[in-house]
Amino acid sequence: MLDIRPMTIGDLALGRRLVAQAGWNQLEADWRRQMELQPDGGFVAELDGVGVGTVTTCRFGPVAWIAMMLVDEAYRGRGIGRALMVRALESLNANGVRSVRLDATPLGRPLYESLGFVAEATFDRYRGVLPPAAEQSGEPMARKADPLDLDAAIALDREVTGTDRGRLIRSLADEHPDSLRVAGEPGRVAGFLLSRPGRSARQIGPCLGDERAGPALLADARSRYAGEAVILDVPAANAPAAAQVRSWGLRAERELLRMGRGPRVAEDPRRIWAGSGPEKG
Repeated sequence: MLDIRPMTIGDLALGRRLVAQAGWNQLEADWRRQMELQPDGGFVAELDGVGVGTVTTCRFGPVAWIAMMLVDEAYRGRGIGRALMVRALESLNANGVRSVRLDATPLGRPLYESLGFVAEATFDRYRGVLPPAAEQSGEPMARKADPLDLDAAIALDREVTGTDRGRLIRSLADEHPDSLRVAGEPGRVAGFLLSRPGRSARQIGPCLGDERAGPALLADARSRYAGEAVILDVPAANAPAAAQVRSWGLRAERELLRMGRGPRVAEDPRRIWAGSGPEKG
């Protein structure tokens, strides 16, 4: 018998196992962050008492993200993914969410389309080892953030993504304060970048900014993380960002399709130089 129940901290082992099986990059810290941001947002599928699937939701006012849609490969094709998605959407509807978003892999796209999601944008996932940075002339534009910058970064994120992700940005900055880099004067941020470790590579992003700040922040990340394996999710609409990461020798390994259900969110992909990851865009 299939049962969809709320996710608890006791399900971390299941989450880790399914991530490893799928070859995804998330760590236990990513699951814990999700539970802290939205304690009632996760669901587990159990078949005859055995955990076989997960899905998470995170609400940002009228906009929500669905992520971590994972089904044990031994149990696929039995409607488990659909049952998880239906439960997630029921929860979001009950909480007044109007726009639901997710980043789909090719495997999940048919299911999401059958539930009313439509394609909105394409992101390419780039992976590789960062080469040493070329020596810079002049004063670098990117710098370490100071206490005045976080609120400004959150305001910029809201402007670019059309979503109030302040809780997410604060959580990432609290967990990895040294990764928060900004461009611009204190309190007047033209761009910002965060990164975090992953199972197989460092996730660089979110990186948001204008046409000067974005490239400078990416170049700064290349210098800081030279020699590390990295992942960047770059919108296809931002050709300069894609050209920059390709010039480092990184290669696009797969496509992520950003999909939405309900009123379209006004997002500006030309100012997104790297997404925060498929969990929350």
